[in-house]
Amino acid sequence: MSPAALSALILGGALILFVSEKVRHDLVALIALFACLAVGLVTPAKAFLGFADPAVLAVAAILVVGRAVELSGIASAIAKALIPARAGFAIRLTLLLGVAMLLSAFMNNIAALVITMPIATEIARDSRLPPTATLMPLAFATILGGMTTLIGTPANLILSSVRETEFGAPFSFFAMTPVGVAVSLLGLAYLALVGWRLLPIRQGAEAAKRAPWRVFELAIPGAGIDRAALLPRLREGRARLLAHFRDGRRVEDGYAEGDRLLILSRENQWNVAEASGLEAGAHLTHGADAVTARVAVAHGSILIGLGYDEVRTQSEDRLEVVAVGPRVAREKRPLVQMRIRAGDQLYLRGAAADLAAFITRARLLEIDRLDPAPVARTRAALILAIFGSSIALIVGAGLSPAIAFLGAAALLAGLNLLPGAEIYRSIDWTVIVLLAAMIPVGQSFDDSGAAAIAAQWLGDTLSGLPLVGVLAALCAVTLLLSIFLNNVATAVIMGPLAIDVARLLDVSPDAALLAVLIGASSDFLTPIGHQNNLLVMGPGGYRFTDYARMGALLVVLVVATAALTLSLLYR
Repeated sequence: MSPAALSALILGGALILFVSEKVRHDLVALIALFACLAVGLVTPAKAFLGFADPAVLAVAAILVVGRAVELSGIASAIAKALIPARAGFAIRLTLLLGVAMLLSAFMNNIAALVITMPIATEIARDSRLPPTATLMPLAFATILGGMTTLIGTPANLILSSVRETEFGAPFSFFAMTPVGVAVSLLGLAYLALVGWRLLPIRQGAEAAKRAPWRVFELAIPGAGIDRAALLPRLREGRARLLAHFRDGRRVEDGYAEGDRLLILSRENQWNVAEASGLEAGAHLTHGADAVTARVAVAHGSILIGLGYDEVRTQSEDRLEVVAVGPRVAREKRPLVQMRIRAGDQLYLRGAAADLAAFITRARLLEIDRLDPAPVARTRAALILAIFGSSIALIVGAGLSPAIAFLGAAALLAGLNLLPGAEIYRSIDWTVIVLLAAMIPVGQSFDDSGAAAIAAQWLGDTLSGLPLVGVLAALCAVTLLLSIFLNNVATAVIMGPLAIDVARLLDVSPDAALLAVLIGASSDFLTPIGHQNNLLVMGPGGYRFTDYARMGALLVVLVVATAALTLSLLYR
C-alpha cells in the first residue's frame, strides 16, 4: 500500500474515532501518531517534536497568562462597568456580547464565558426572560471573538505555524483581525437583533422568575415520622420524594431513625424540613452574609471526580454543597455515592467573599448569583502590564508568541501573581497532547502525498470559480469538518491542504489559510463542536437542535462575510 493511502487510512480511522465520541480526543491523536510510527510514516526522531513546537508552547503559556487575568477579577469588573444596569434588554445584550468578544480575543474562550455568564443570566432575569435568551448568543460571541487575533484560539496558532513551515514566517498578531472583526461585527448584529429571537423560550415570564429545581437529602428524626402523613406534608412544602435510603441502600419499607430521603423541590431544604417534620442535617455555620450560588461545573474544574463533601476540604471548610442539580434526580442514588462531573449543577453556600474566590479558583460557572471577586488593583495592574507587554513585544518587536508568553508566565510565577497551584492547573493538557500528537500526523499526511492528492481533487472541483467562491468553499469545507473534529485537529489537517489548493488555483495562500481559520472556529450547529456550546447547554435548557435553529443562518453569514472580505483584501 502506498504511503499516501496509508496516511489517508490512518487519518480516516482517527476521524471515525473523533466522531464516535467514545474515545478521548487526546487519546485518538496519540493512537494516530503511534499508527504512523508503526507503518513508517513518522520516524521515531520526529514523533514527539510536536511537544516542542512553538505553537504548542505558546498555547500552554497563553492559558497560564489568561488564567492570571481571569483570577485578578479585572476582566469581570470591566465587563460589569461597561454594561449599564438600567438599559434595555437589547442594549445590554449587545454590550455583553461585544465585551465577551473583546475578552475572548485576548484570553481563553472558556475564561471569557466564565467571566460573562453570570451577567448574561442577570440580564435575562431582569428582562423577565429565561437564560435561554442570552446564554447561547453569549457562547457564540466568545467563539467569534477568538477569530480576531493570533492568540484568540489554539487553531489560529496552529495555522500560523503551518504558514511558518511553508513560507518561513508566521502570521502577525493582527493578520486575521480584518476578516475576524468583519465576521464578528456581523455576527454581533445578528445575535443581538435576530438570533436570540429564534430560540425557543420554553418558560414564560413568570416561570423565568421561579427558583430552579434542586435535589437534596433530608433525614428521618429520632422521634420517627408517620409514613402516611409524610407525602401530604411534602406536597404542602412544594417538594417531591424521589427515593428512600438506609445505610446507602434503597429501601421501600417503613421509616427508621437516620434513614435519608432524596427530595426534589424549588424550595431550599430548610423550608422543606420545617414543613415536613424532617431534619435538614448538620451543616457548616455561616454568618449573616451567607448566600447560595447555583453553579455549573466547567471542564477542567478541580472538583471533577470528587464527592460533594470534598467541597468542604477544597474550600478549607468555608463552603459546602447544600443541594445539587437534576442529574441526581434521574439517577436516584445517595448523594454520598455520587461523583461530580463536568456540566453538573451545584448549590454552594457560604460567605459571599469565600464563594467568589472559590468559584473562580475551582473553574465553576456561576448561573444565578452575581458576586465577582474583589479586584486587588495593584495586583491586577501588574498582571495587565505583563500581559500588555507580551502583546507589545509580539506586535512591535516581532517576538514569537511562544517566547513572549512563556516569559510572561514565568514572570507571573516569579512575582507570585498567580498561585503556584494554578500555574499547571490552568493548562488544558488534553489540548496540549492533542496538538502535539496531531502535528506530526498532519505532517505525515502532507509528506506522504495524500494532501497533494486531496488538494488536486479539491482544486479540480473548485477550478473555474471566482476567488470569492473558492474561499467560501474552503471555509465551508473546514466548517463541516469542524463539526466532527476538534477545531485544532481540523486546523492541522486543513492548513497544508488549503496551501496546496491555493497553489493549484493561483490563489493567495494567506487568503486560503485565513478562510480555514474562520471555518475551523465556526461550528454553531451543534453543542459538541466547541466546549462553550456544551457548557451552556444545561444552564440554558437547550436541546441539540436548538443550536442549528439559531446557528444555521449565522454559519451562512460567517462563510459569506469571510469569503467576501478576504476576496477584497487579497484580489
